[in-house]
Amino acid sequence: MNTETVIKGRSLWSDARRRFFQNKAAVAGVIALTCIVLISFIGPYFAVWSFEEIDWDTMGSAATLGKPSFASGHFFGTDDLGRDLYSRVLQGTRVSLKVGIIGAGIAVIVGTVYGTVAGYVGGSTDQIMMRIVDVLMSIPFMFVLILLLVIFGRSETMIFIGIGMFAWLDMSRIVRGQTLTLKNKEFVEAARATGVSTPTIIRRHIVPNLLGIVAIYATLLVPAMILTESFISFLGLGVQEPKTSWGALISEGAGTIRYDTEWQLLFPLAFFVITLFSFFFIGDGLRDALDPKDR
Repeated sequence: MNTETVIKGRSLWSDARRRFFQNKAAVAGVIALTCIVLISFIGPYFAVWSFEEIDWDTMGSAATLGKPSFASGHFFGTDDLGRDLYSRVLQGTRVSLKVGIIGAGIAVIVGTVYGTVAGYVGGSTDQIMMRIVDVLMSIPFMFVLILLLVIFGRSETMIFIGIGMFAWLDMSRIVRGQTLTLKNKEFVEAARATGVSTPTIIRRHIVPNLLGIVAIYATLLVPAMILTESFISFLGLGVQEPKTSWGALISEGAGTIRYDTEWQLLFPLAFFVITLFSFFFIGDGLRDALDPKDR
């Protein structure tokens, strides 16, 4: 009796997935980030106080009643105005993650489309498009962002617009460089020879082969967006009260730590640091998993 042995090969993405989950730091980053996201959305259901509600009994007595306590319902303590820090940290987590993820998403989409078109079309079109990128990159990004927030007011929308104006520039240059390499590959030349239109080639052949580098850069862009938002919130130019973010909470905690209210700084800082390291570990894992030199 003959026995046939069938050897099933692995696709590029299944092999990358296997390599990614073998990276313990990357897996730990995924688990930690998942927990942060779940806590930020599920945690408010267990809160005794809302993020804007003031517990008047803790006003002026942060050294005693403002400390973390399950009995009072202030799991993370209160801030200097008597507001529940647990609810405010979770609310700030949602704001910071939204700014980071949406800002990075917009930058990835715009940068990928712009860089792909510039790299594939080439010639004078490429030269003009990339000179526009060079001019925009010469403008001091943080100065423009602060100026926009001062003139048009502090809001999440203005933060998205200010960050989005410049965040896609590096992405477009990275994608353009990869596109210049891909457009001379045999499968692209074969598609051109058979009469496939330029938009179809870009959509079906170029962009899918850019997903690896785009995914890696996106995981690094999210913490960069969060850091930017946290910095402007630390300066007092972030989202308006009663809303808050990690940067605003860290700024408030740093300002009151001399009164031995260390919990006001430690809790938002812990969420902030864990999230940033999680994204960095995930990005590092994706880079190793998708690096063709390591296969």
